[in-house]
Amino acid sequence: MTKWIGLFLCFQMMTVRAQTRFYVAPSGKDSNPGTMALPLATVSKALEKVKTAPHNSVQIFLRKGSHYLAETVVVRPETVNGKILTISAFSNEKVQISGGRKLALRWQKTGATTWTARVDGPAFEQLFLNGKKQILARYPNDDAKARVFNGTAADALSQERISRWKSPEGGFIHALHQGEWGDFHYRITGKSGGQLQQEGGWQNNRPAPLHKTERFVENIFEELDAPGEWFYDKKTQLLHLIPLPGVNPKTATVEVSHLKSLIELRGTPEKPLQQVRIQGIRFINAERTFMEPYEPLLRSDWMLYRGAAVYLENTENCRIEDCEFTNLGGNALMFSRYNQKSAVEGCHFHHIGASAISFVGDSSAVRSPAFRYEKFVPYDQMDLTPGPKNDRFPSECVAADNLIHDIGQIEKQSAGVEIAMASGIIVRHNTIYQVPRAGINIGDGTWGGHLLEFNDVFDTVLETGDHGAFNSWGRDRFWHPNRQIMDSLVAVHPELILLDAQKTTIIRNNRFRCDHGWDIDLDDGSSNYHIYNNVLLNGGLKFREGFYRIAENNILINNSFHPHVWFASSGDVFRKNIIMRPYAPIGIKDWGKEVDANLFLDQAALQKAQKNGTDLHSVYGDPVFVQPEKGNYQVSATSPALKTGFRNFPMDQFGVQKPALRALARSPRLPVLLDSRFEESVQEMTWLGASLRNVRGLGDRSAFGLPDEKGVIVVTIPTGSLLETAGLKPGDVIRTANQEETPNVGRLVAIQQQVNWMGQMNITVIRNQQTVTLAVPLK
Repeated sequence: MTKWIGLFLCFQMMTVRAQTRFYVAPSGKDSNPGTMALPLATVSKALEKVKTAPHNSVQIFLRKGSHYLAETVVVRPETVNGKILTISAFSNEKVQISGGRKLALRWQKTGATTWTARVDGPAFEQLFLNGKKQILARYPNDDAKARVFNGTAADALSQERISRWKSPEGGFIHALHQGEWGDFHYRITGKSGGQLQQEGGWQNNRPAPLHKTERFVENIFEELDAPGEWFYDKKTQLLHLIPLPGVNPKTATVEVSHLKSLIELRGTPEKPLQQVRIQGIRFINAERTFMEPYEPLLRSDWMLYRGAAVYLENTENCRIEDCEFTNLGGNALMFSRYNQKSAVEGCHFHHIGASAISFVGDSSAVRSPAFRYEKFVPYDQMDLTPGPKNDRFPSECVAADNLIHDIGQIEKQSAGVEIAMASGIIVRHNTIYQVPRAGINIGDGTWGGHLLEFNDVFDTVLETGDHGAFNSWGRDRFWHPNRQIMDSLVAVHPELILLDAQKTTIIRNNRFRCDHGWDIDLDDGSSNYHIYNNVLLNGGLKFREGFYRIAENNILINNSFHPHVWFASSGDVFRKNIIMRPYAPIGIKDWGKEVDANLFLDQAALQKAQKNGTDLHSVYGDPVFVQPEKGNYQVSATSPALKTGFRNFPMDQFGVQKPALRALARSPRLPVLLDSRFEESVQEMTWLGASLRNVRGLGDRSAFGLPDEKGVIVVTIPTGSLLETAGLKPGDVIRTANQEETPNVGRLVAIQQQVNWMGQMNITVIRNQQTVTLAVPLK
């Protein structure tokens, strides 16, 4: 036995040695042989040598420094010729591959604050000084504290402002969707008679007018007026810059974006690219892509530019490991069409224009596809064969142990991880935060079988609305935008329901937080999900219009279950969960297969549920969390939750585990528990900028003309605040919110938690002994 082990180890050592190595350095020459002493200059030249390399394993080592690409690097099956290929940084050296150009400019001072230099070559939309991205001239000026687009203004397209623009062609208009369901972008093509001509608006699959206030313009010379801003005039080839204080353009390193795609791993349907690994490389300075052609992702809200800084198509067992993606204008990494058992692991994605990681199949694989929310393939024209039509989609791929934050910086219909037309995708141990829409999004039910586990997803839906930290749609073959038609169709043909969502998608052991929507949002027909052992920190759980969803053993902090518009025979199950607010049903007549054995915070919420015929075996009481202030929501041995069948699960395994990334990652804000103790202890607080306090005794009752000693008194309101705009005034006494009594400040805040997704909350106040109803904005 010892002999065989020794032979095996010798074979392994020989295998390691039996590889060809090529070295590439910024100071190298492509006429060199590619040795460590005489390295090549480009990755492309090294790839030319791979095909004829003498060994089956080839390593391309990149030496430290910036490798500027003249063109996209494309790796094809004929490039590797059946070999195992690794492209990596050498010995942990700091290596970056840039899609930009480094410029040597002759700057001249042309104004009190403005510098100008001539730039030859193609136009660009991103400028970096000393590695820091500068601001393309815009109105309103950049404001890092603004909620949307770093600043928006209702008058961005006013006639007064447009009249100031002498030659605005080439400028851009950016705006949220009217319903805040993503965004739109337009390129200005000219100006005539005081009116703009423009093209664009294809970036969202739910057409609508531009948002009236959440809009801005950029790349217009007359808007160059603030430190850090720049403008490039393509006609004169002059770059104008107002540098930030302390920055000397003459001594600064100046770089601009150039390529949209840096590296592509491209096989063919007939011959997939296999066993290519990219490791330890920093990818930077790819160009923006929001005006490229887009395609609809079935009936989801998404339109997609099928491209990325690193792009994989028709691959098997390819891996992207330990890389960094930053300062990229569009998507960072995309697994497009056929990809099997390929993976991204241990990478850091930040400051990305669009999505971080995307797994997106081809619509040719979908049977009877429809491509807009309102479209539907009639039953008599429908392909009724279950499952996919071909294999042009990602399957059994993995996104694990990645840190993702500050993405969607220009494209708001984006996600940390996007899954569409795919099967069996594993998303595990990722930390995702600071995103404008969902952290993880599944665009349709085709074909299910995904596993989402141990992710930490928070600070989500920061710039849009009506969405979740996790969001899904399921507008599959059975789904029709007219609910009556859909009801009758699935009643007669229930076999339609799982034609696409064939395999169960599992969401387990995650921590989600959304402050402007739901923590988990299963929207419009999302079907065949099993959701368990998750901590939902703020926004609760929503099920809308789907089938066969099981949610059990979850903890819903400060919120509840939001069932929206269920089918008569949905098969849905909600059991053994801990909730802290009453259910929030909308349009519910049938409560599914089982809603029972849950723990409510108080008796009133339980009794309200039981009136609907649910929760006959549920209980109420204090969950007795072990250490909620430290994020440990396991329950103690005395918790009434254990009587329902609830079981504790680990609280220390959420998010990225790689030590270097874990050290960089933030953690979510832990909520204050809005329970009876909170209500009793809080007498006054600041709420949405206003100073509030509880009604106190007979004196307040008499002074404010109240029928009892309950309510919340508005003490002060900041001038110009949203609450003042909504009509709230000092001296108002808030009596109800969302049709629920507000006896104190604590209850008001608890009610707000449940309706954050709506963007506003109706309240009634007593003012001068009269009842007034107001709509209060929540963001």
